[in-house]
Amino acid sequence: MILRHAEEVRAAHPDLAAGALHATGVDGTADVEARVAEYTSRALARLADDPESRFPEVLAWRRAFARTGLRPTQYRCASESLLRRLRKEGSLPRIHPVVDLCNAVSVAYAVPIAVLDVDRITGPLLEVRPARGDEEYTAFDGRTEHPAPGEVTYADSAGRAHARRWTNRQSGHSAVRDSTRRVLVVAEAMHEGGADTVARVLETLAKELGARRPVTPVTALLTDAAPEFAFGDAARVQ
Repeated sequence: MILRHAEEVRAAHPDLAAGALHATGVDGTADVEARVAEYTSRALARLADDPESRFPEVLAWRRAFARTGLRPTQYRCASESLLRRLRKEGSLPRIHPVVDLCNAVSVAYAVPIAVLDVDRITGPLLEVRPARGDEEYTAFDGRTEHPAPGEVTYADSAGRAHARRWTNRQSGHSAVRDSTRRVLVVAEAMHEGGADTVARVLETLAKELGARRPVTPVTALLTDAAPEFAFGDAARVQ
């Protein structure tokens, strides 16, 4: 399977920095509480000095959303939403060890991180691209939605949308669950120095996930020169 950003997306957002991680052997039993606490404490320390709305990482995504026609304070990128919740409640919800760890790393670095169950994606291509309008998105409550034409989404080869409004909301269809064994993690940034941030995010997640055997992470930075990440084998829809 191949992950890539469409040329239209890269052309419209030249500051985009992205990277991906594929890991096999994950399950829902790992104890990540200490590591989650470590990364959320970093975020809380930063939030003590400034609200997330002033973070350069968040402001860059707000500008990107505005360029796509979205109101940035109505639709927030995932990292901003997590940081906002962390600032107000002092903690993040617990969902699944892999998701919890990725959420904690997301707030620590203030960039959105998507985590998808690979076996819920239809290959051979998962592309971050403008929607046509006929893609099907499954919300977490089970409802079916159709991204608006031009809305950036993660679209697979079957025309299923795995995100709404790019980094705003993931799909319930490919959400990580207890049965998940293979995950695709995608980190994206828009701020100055974003490529370095994404590289650190991937290094951090590969280290954390790789420490939990038999997980085997593989990572790649996605650039204009190397825009594709080939991973795993042909996935299936369930």
